[in-house]
Amino acid sequence: VMFLFFARPWADWYAMVLFIVAAFTDYLDGYLARAWKLETLFGAAMDPIADKALVMIALLVINGYAGLTPWIMLPSAIIIYREVFVSGLRESLGDRARALKVTNLAKWKTTSQMIAITLLFAKGVIEHHAVLEDGSYRRWLMGWSDWAGNAGIVLLWVAGGLTILTGWDYFRKALPFLRETAHD
Repeated sequence: VMFLFFARPWADWYAMVLFIVAAFTDYLDGYLARAWKLETLFGAAMDPIADKALVMIALLVINGYAGLTPWIMLPSAIIIYREVFVSGLRESLGDRARALKVTNLAKWKTTSQMIAITLLFAKGVIEHHAVLEDGSYRRWLMGWSDWAGNAGIVLLWVAGGLTILTGWDYFRKALPFLRETAHD
């Protein structure tokens, strides 16, 4: 978020690079923890929180840059709502939250979010670089900027759809625990 204080296009570059590094190290951390059998309860609890924070902050920044266009704002709102909802669900379940294991579909959701956000940041980077050019190179860059933006929006909608499915799946799995009374 602090990169919003930098002038564009530098803010776009910083935001995109920082996001890519954070997303890659998040993936690498999880992969190595599983490969080396170093998984911990703390890591299992904190990793989803870090993922959610990374995605929500990036979506807020992108929506700020994009001028709150509905094509970006609606799937972003769905994603942010689901992330807060699932976090609240896990919190309300306490120790029983272990029943809400991360599914492969949820991993695909996170992957599609990360790629969509990267593409949307890349659109801004390419677009600002294209402004400095002229002629056919400028048209070529603008074509890539449009492609990155459109692909990012499509993938953000895919992520929004997966977000609804995985949110429903978590809620369905948590429902038996939520129906318990204080006397159970």
